[in-house]
Amino acid sequence: MTFSHNTSNQRTLDPRTKLFLLLAANLMLFFHVSVITQLIMVVLFLMPLAVAGRWKMTLNFALTYAILTGLGFLDPEAMGLPWLHVVSALAVGCTMMLPCFITGAYAFTTTSPSAFICAMRRMHASESVVIPCVVVIRFFPTIAEDYRQIRNAMALRGIAAGGWGLVRHPAQLLEYILIPLLMNATNVAQDLSVAALTKGLGRKGEHTSRTVIRMRIVDWLMMIAMMVPLVLDVAGVIR
Repeated sequence: MTFSHNTSNQRTLDPRTKLFLLLAANLMLFFHVSVITQLIMVVLFLMPLAVAGRWKMTLNFALTYAILTGLGFLDPEAMGLPWLHVVSALAVGCTMMLPCFITGAYAFTTTSPSAFICAMRRMHASESVVIPCVVVIRFFPTIAEDYRQIRNAMALRGIAAGGWGLVRHPAQLLEYILIPLLMNATNVAQDLSVAALTKGLGRKGEHTSRTVIRMRIVDWLMMIAMMVPLVLDVAGVIR
């Protein structure tokens, strides 16, 4: 039995819907949809993030998408700057991948491990899939906390102080942050795996959970809204 608090939240979608959004974002990248379809779906992806109260993240993603889209429309030949072809190509590539980052950030920041476990088991996923996914969900917040602790320790010692300190001193970024994080990442992953198995996630037989999840009308409407522009684009209606 897995013991967890009831994480049902009316402001977030069901974890299965979040996985569907992530799948839709990857399908956009696979089918290389048009700019109009991409714009529609990015707006749809940002809506649940805003409703969940992640306003700062929503604004950052929206601003990033607007800037990258604008850079992608640059005409280096008309501007007489051929080197802008590289900038434009990189911007287009980043714009295509941004929906995956948006849906991934929404899923990671609004889904608890217990809710994700419950959703995966509702979909009859194998335990060999559930346990690694739970470890991944817990891994990134733990690494982020380790990064904050390292930055606080560096600030106390006056090393690479300020937001641009690491940019000005890339050697310090490698020595004081990247190397400690990489060395600690293996231990973190191992500890999380042991913790998951200790809680009985790998036990055979039927599992129960106190976490309540259910598909609501808004979940079905969101999935339908995601598929409409994607299907129309693949069919050639939207160009």
